[in-house]
Amino acid sequence: MAFITRVSSHSSIVYSLRTRCSPPFPPSNRAIALLRRHDLAGGLSSVCVQSSRLVLARAEEKAKKGDSPLSLSEEQRLPDLGSGGPCDPLCSVDEVSSQDFEDSYQPKTDLLKALAVFGAAATGALAINHSWVAANQDLAMAILFILGYAGIIFEESLAFNKSGVGLLMAVSLWVVRSFGAPSTDIAVQELRNASAEVSEIVFFVLGAMTIVEIVDAHQGFKLVTDNITTRKPRTLLWVVGFVTFFLSSILDNLTSTIVMVSLLRKLVPPSEYRKLLGAVVVIAANAGGAWTPIGDVTTTMLWIHGQISTLPTMKDLVLPSIVSLTVPLGLLSLTSEVNGKAQDSDDVLAAEQMAPRGQLVFAVGVGALIFVPIFKALTGLPPYMGMLLGLGVLWILTDAIHFGESERQRLKVPQALSRIDTQGVLFFLGILLSVSSLEAAGLLRELANYLDSHIPSIELIAGSIGVVSAIIDNVPLVAAAMGMYDVTSFPQDSEFWQLVAYCAGTGGSMLVIGSAAGVAFMGMEKVDFFWYLRKVSGFAFAGYAAGIAAYLAIHNIQISLPTTLADVHFLSGS
Repeated sequence: MAFITRVSSHSSIVYSLRTRCSPPFPPSNRAIALLRRHDLAGGLSSVCVQSSRLVLARAEEKAKKGDSPLSLSEEQRLPDLGSGGPCDPLCSVDEVSSQDFEDSYQPKTDLLKALAVFGAAATGALAINHSWVAANQDLAMAILFILGYAGIIFEESLAFNKSGVGLLMAVSLWVVRSFGAPSTDIAVQELRNASAEVSEIVFFVLGAMTIVEIVDAHQGFKLVTDNITTRKPRTLLWVVGFVTFFLSSILDNLTSTIVMVSLLRKLVPPSEYRKLLGAVVVIAANAGGAWTPIGDVTTTMLWIHGQISTLPTMKDLVLPSIVSLTVPLGLLSLTSEVNGKAQDSDDVLAAEQMAPRGQLVFAVGVGALIFVPIFKALTGLPPYMGMLLGLGVLWILTDAIHFGESERQRLKVPQALSRIDTQGVLFFLGILLSVSSLEAAGLLRELANYLDSHIPSIELIAGSIGVVSAIIDNVPLVAAAMGMYDVTSFPQDSEFWQLVAYCAGTGGSMLVIGSAAGVAFMGMEKVDFFWYLRKVSGFAFAGYAAGIAAYLAIHNIQISLPTTLADVHFLSGS
């Protein structure tokens, strides 16, 4: 059970987000941490954190003694931990959520942890034996990767953070590679090359997350959400879908989901219809991120490493991505929930005020994101340099406009850096370094040869990646595909790489736990896995398949989407 409290300083609203999901579908810690980074007040106060820890400690103590969990009256008698009074109501844990947490709390059994520790110790003992590892490098690395990935999938049951597991797995795999390589110098050079490639993605993601956090802190996204005024159910369904689609093409899909679902909570009363609108946000956010090089982490990975370029990818994938959204929208428009009568709600958006110079920060922040592909085409430098340029400009700008305003420190970059999802970035680092070790050892090439001999269709291989990404994080899947095949096997902007970008980006919509956007929606609207499976998954799969069909149709009959941008010389580069 993951319990999150989100504090919003501009609206003074507390969201108690609780998600329950049994393995192998635990909610992603990366998504939960990214939810936390949108706490404009800078996170929970230490007083409230101490209060929640005390509730947990009391519950565990009761469980060990065999007593019943704390009653509501007992929790109300918990001592105040503040220095001079009770916890601020805006950050305190609500009593119902605390009681629900204690009632459902079960102490972690030691069996799974013991097995995990035993497996790690056994693997470590084998790793000490240099001769065995050198002779059985592929087997040792395969065992390590399987154990590490199992630890990531079952992180909730084992109570091990997947970022830590990913880092441990990465280092262990490279240690084994150093034993099995022809020489240590070769392994070190391979690690340096891998680190150079991985660091580009890490710097890019860090810069993008900080820029988005600054814009969000200034409430710049109100410029987008304030223009949604319709209350007609069917019209609102389509408007929300396409606004999210285009918003996600320049922001990450998780940020777009949080912005839009927060908007829906203010526009539509709690109902089945609002849940369906939230599901549309998830589908649209994933579809919108698939057709631009900065819209999704996996697409960014392919772009940075040269598998896809800017304009060809946008021209070839924009229509399939739109199809993957319009098909579910059309099917959902026929449901009884959408065809019901509109419900009036109070307009609370006007009560929220944008931070000073919020429009300027929004324009500069979004402009910095859009400028990154142009910077790469103009200079030939890696995309992360363009992202760091935009961050530097925004940093200087916010320092200037908030100079001497001590009460607005949270609007500046140093405070934003404390709120971004650093553990999610470390998870990317661990996964990408792990996959690069398998690539250096030749395991991914062997897997590619096996797939080529048994699944000759590249369409099926790319489609399978999308289906699997509904269960497994798409970052390691795309990293593995990049390691299995290179630009000599499939040249830049080939059908395979574009299909991988589309399938990995949109495939996660088929299950609510298949993407960070889905996990965020599940927590914010308290939607369970089986509701989404029953109500939405079929529509999402129809859109996913229709998008693939649309891409193949365009590719085979050589439809060229008209655009004048293709004639601009500096945009035609990769």
